[in-house]
Amino acid sequence: MGTREYGLDGTTLARVAEEIRGVVDMGIEVCLVIGGGNIFRGLSGAAAGMERTSADYMGMLATVINSLAMQNALERIGLQTRVQSAIPMSTVCEPYIRRRASRHMEKGRIVIFAAGTGNPFFTTDTAAALRAVEMNCDVLVKATQVDGVYSADPRKVPDAVRYESLSFMDVLANELEVMDATAIALCRENDLPILVFNLHEPGSFAKVLAGQGRYTLIEEGN
Repeated sequence: MGTREYGLDGTTLARVAEEIRGVVDMGIEVCLVIGGGNIFRGLSGAAAGMERTSADYMGMLATVINSLAMQNALERIGLQTRVQSAIPMSTVCEPYIRRRASRHMEKGRIVIFAAGTGNPFFTTDTAAALRAVEMNCDVLVKATQVDGVYSADPRKVPDAVRYESLSFMDVLANELEVMDATAIALCRENDLPILVFNLHEPGSFAKVLAGQGRYTLIEEGN
């Protein structure tokens, strides 16, 4: 959204694309899952009286719009990108096929997974965890508004405690709002570490994957 109240901000899209290029230039294979909250949130729609299943499908379609926008931003700076949707819509993007996605990544392309899991009642966090496991990723990187995991929202609670590292059980037991419990449980079961960092700091994506900068590491038995 950038500074907008909703929708897409071209400057923000271009900046995020440059962050991703910094990681690709390190020789790292990248796949992305993008939310749709800047356009429509399923839970908010359900809270407003809309039937939850319909609201969630609308949220999934919002992620397709964002994914196509990010594909455009990445290709404008020379990065080959493919969008795969969990809800088939062959006119605008590929359907999600794991082997095809893996082949794209082997060829150096960025793959963006759109439309969540394709099922209502599952969040974008869960979709990210599921795709990361399916694609045999080494780490799931969560880009947020703050530089790691805190005991509470530091923008609202000034004395919130910041964590350098956590175990999956710490996150679940303390109900820390990093990702939803389903996503955390999926990562825990598959021993997939999570890195949480602030996307608003220039160059932070590449720094985090180089083990530098500020982030929180979540892994088994940490």
